[in-house]
Amino acid sequence: MADLNEMDLEGDETPDALGTVLIDDRGSLPFAMIHGEALVAAASWALGESGVLPVDLGTEWAGLVDSGEPVVLHDALCPMTPPSFLAACVSEAVEHQAVVIGVRPVTDTVKQVVDGFVGTTLDREALVRVCSPVVLPPAVVAAVDLGPTDLADLAALAASLRDRFPVRLREAPPEARRVDSLDDVAALEALTARSAEGPDGTAGVSDD
Repeated sequence: MADLNEMDLEGDETPDALGTVLIDDRGSLPFAMIHGEALVAAASWALGESGVLPVDLGTEWAGLVDSGEPVVLHDALCPMTPPSFLAACVSEAVEHQAVVIGVRPVTDTVKQVVDGFVGTTLDREALVRVCSPVVLPPAVVAAVDLGPTDLADLAALAASLRDRFPVRLREAPPEARRVDSLDDVAALEALTARSAEGPDGTAGVSDD
């Protein structure tokens, strides 16, 4: 797994890339509020701030192939992913011509279940949770044809991509975690209340 090295957006130019924020098959949660913005708005802000050119969800995949550029798939349920992390993932995908996937370590205890019986505890250090983004280099963009069903579950997509292409896992910062409920949103809002990067560009200003 690649180390998390935050990228200086002013000092390093992010390669050209197209991207989209995924909201389909995620219920109403992308429209929940965090720091006064909908999750989808926060995620869209981060995507644009990273230097990625947002494209409409309705864009035909063939159009993305014709662009010859990397494609960034950013989950609306990871709304506080820093722009610098998204940019770093794009640069890594271009440099290594590999799929780059943002992941978080697994902190919960995970048990193996065999034939309905709970077995041994799995080593958490060997497990990760897919969050966001998934960055596809141009060669991979040209080799796949992803539709709404493929984009509904990034973890399943990541597993499918690993079977076909070189994949690099990049550990995402804590604020990039994926939310699955309103309780998760509230916890993420508390975590990022003083973050230096936010959807309005002012989150984290000191009260001192």
